[in-house]
Amino acid sequence: MSKAVEAKKVQVQEIADKFQAAASVVVVDYRGLTVGQVTELRKQLREAGVEFKVYKNTLTRRAAEVANVAGINEHLTGPNAIAFSNEDVVAPAKIINEFAKKNEALEIKAGIIEGTVASLEDVKALAELPSREGLLSMLLSVLQAPMRNFALATKAVADQKEEQGA
Repeated sequence: MSKAVEAKKVQVQEIADKFQAAASVVVVDYRGLTVGQVTELRKQLREAGVEFKVYKNTLTRRAAEVANVAGINEHLTGPNAIAFSNEDVVAPAKIINEFAKKNEALEIKAGIIEGTVASLEDVKALAELPSREGLLSMLLSVLQAPMRNFALATKAVADQKEEQGA
């Protein structure tokens, strides 16, 4: 077997491993972006712990089949870049969606969310979710509400008793 074929098999397995390990994946068409814009996008993604790579479509299709996410293959046409996030499901979708709003040349094609192929609409819906910190603060306020209401009711009863006693 030639060295080139062997190298491609290794790369296919590497991409398949990334698909399997990723909490979320976003596929984008980056045609029309300047080098500076791509560099800025890579920087934002890197800061969030997201890997942003360009692979050959044929290798990516084979890797998707190995990783059992072959549904993404229909979106792998033209020049694509793929964002892999192993920890935060929302981060790549949120960053890329915000960047696409400012730079219309960037087009979100599809994604994979926890092993399930997601459409453009699904990726955009994921991007609109609040961040983890935002969700935690919402949860905290929900948990605090009953206690706050109890404290207000207790104070109202105490004030009423005080007025009656005076």
